[in-house]
Formats: sequence, structure tokens, C-alpha cells
Amino acid sequence: MGSSRRSTLAIFACAVSLLLAALLALSLGAVRLSLTELFYGLKEIDSPAGRILLHVRVPRLLAAALAGAGLSVSGVLIQTVLQNPLASPGIIGVNAGAGLAVALCMALLPGVVLVLPFAAFLGALASVLLVYGIARRAGASRITLVLSGVALSSLMTAGINTLVTVFPDIMTGLRDFQNGGFEGVSTGILRPAGLVILFGLLVSLLFAGELDVLGLGEITASSLGLPVRFYRFLFLALAAALAGAAVSFAGLLGFVGLIVPHMARFLLKGSGKRSFLLLSALLGAAFLILCDTAARTAFAPFELPVGILVAYLGVPFFLWLLFRERRKRHD
Repeated sequence: MGSSRRSTLAIFACAVSLLLAALLALSLGAVRLSLTELFYGLKEIDSPAGRILLHVRVPRLLAAALAGAGLSVSGVLIQTVLQNPLASPGIIGVNAGAGLAVALCMALLPGVVLVLPFAAFLGALASVLLVYGIARRAGASRITLVLSGVALSSLMTAGINTLVTVFPDIMTGLRDFQNGGFEGVSTGILRPAGLVILFGLLVSLLFAGELDVLGLGEITASSLGLPVRFYRFLFLALAAALAGAAVSFAGLLGFVGLIVPHMARFLLKGSGKRSFLLLSALLGAAFLILCDTAARTAFAPFELPVGILVAYLGVPFFLWLLFRERRKRHD
């Protein structure tokens, strides 16, 4: 099967999976809705089913889809620029940097939600540039980069915990933020953050050709005439914007940007970055919608923070990747 046909089939299958995941998420909950009730509620928003969908499930669905797509594409960009399959927004400290910036805003500017996506972007960008600089100075090995990110994440987490001590009024909000999830997500922050994610996805797709060239390595890309420094900064900034915007309303969701790109890579061997980015966005949205649906229904009437469920899936996957990289180095 040709790579073009394989890409089309994979993208179509993931689009259908996303639609089915969305229907499942809208149907399941404390009040289960049949397909008839679901479509009636979407049509008649003043009905009981319509109010449940409009005020609870649709905002939560959109939040999970946007966060999943944003974190997944951010992971693709980071892995490509850093030439490291172990890298992701969560692993190298980008999420933690965005989280610290959001926590600072929650402590110093309570109630000002519109500034959160911008603050998260600045925190994420500072983190990714810092880790990149440390890794290049200390040596460009994949393990060095991961260890630098882990150290930075620990430092940022310590900063968040310090804020909890100094500003005890934000303890409950920060605890939920650190666990990650979409319960009670505010449309006030979802709108600007969602626009940032959609813009970041669009720009990433527009520059997918340049990302393909950069993925060949900096020396090869330079020999082909690509201004490497400019595009390296552009893609790292896009990765920071996508991850930061997602963190601003979803909290600290690790491993999404690690798991999904590898799933997409398995489905699209040998395809270009444009198809890879699109598939990662669709797959990430479906993945996080399903994780959120499982987290809020599996232990009903209790709700498991979706970040905890993602961690249960992500940690074994990361360890498997780590051992695989070690085997490659010794072979």
C-alpha cells in the first residue's frame, strides 16, 4: 500500500474514532443519554438533556479534544526539533514551566483568567529553551536531555508547592491543577486558549515542509538552504504555545505528548510531517476524550483525575521507550 493511501486511510480512521469517542463522552455520565436523547438535547438546548450537554459535557468534550490535540502536536514538534523520541512537553519540563507560570497568576492575579494562556506560553517557552540550552552545553545525548528536563520539572514543581505554602487560599485550585482534568472547565479560559491551540495547529501544518527538512538533522537542513535557527525557534515556540495553552485549562497532563506521537508514527511509517501532524492531532483528541470519559465513569460516583489515569498509561510506556533506546545504543 502506498504511503499516500496509507496516510489517507489512517487519518480517516482516526477522524471516525474521534467522532465515536465524542458521542461516547456526550452519552456517558451520572445521567446516561441514549442516542435519541443525545440528538434531541443537542437540538433542544432548553430541555434537561440539552442543559446537561450545553453546560457540562460539551465544554468538557471540547476541552479534552483541544488539550489532546495541542499536547500531541507539541510532542511531535519537540521530538522532531530535538531529534529525540523520548522528548515530550511533560518529560522535558515544558508543562511544569507553564504550570508554574499559571500558579503564579492564580496567586498574584486571582480571577484574571484571560492572562493565563499568555503566562503559560511564556513559562513553557522559557522551560523548553532552558532545557535545550542545557542539553546542548552538557552534550546532545538523548538521556542528557531527558535528565535535564526531569531536573527542571522537579524545580518547577517545588516552585508550585512553595506557592501553595505562601498562598494557602489557592491550595484546592492548585491541587486540582496539578492532578490535571476538565471538571468544571471555564469557558472564559477555554475560548482564548482554544484559539491559541487552533492557531498553533494551523501554523504547524502550514510549515510542515520545513519541519520535514529540519527533521533530517541540522547539518543536512543547513546544506539544503533552510535557516535552521529561525525554524528551530519557531517550532519550539509553537510547541510551547500549544502545550502552554493546554496546561492553562487542563492542568499538568503528562505523557500525552509522548504516547500519541509514537502511536501516530506506528500508523504512518514513512509519511510526511503534514499527515503526521494531522493524524497526531486527531489521535490526541480522541485519546484524551476517551481517557477523560473513563476517568469520570469507571469509578462513579467518584471521579478519578484524568492526569492520574494518563500517568498510569504513560509511565510504563516511557520506561519501555527508555529500555528500547538503551538496547539500540548497545547494539
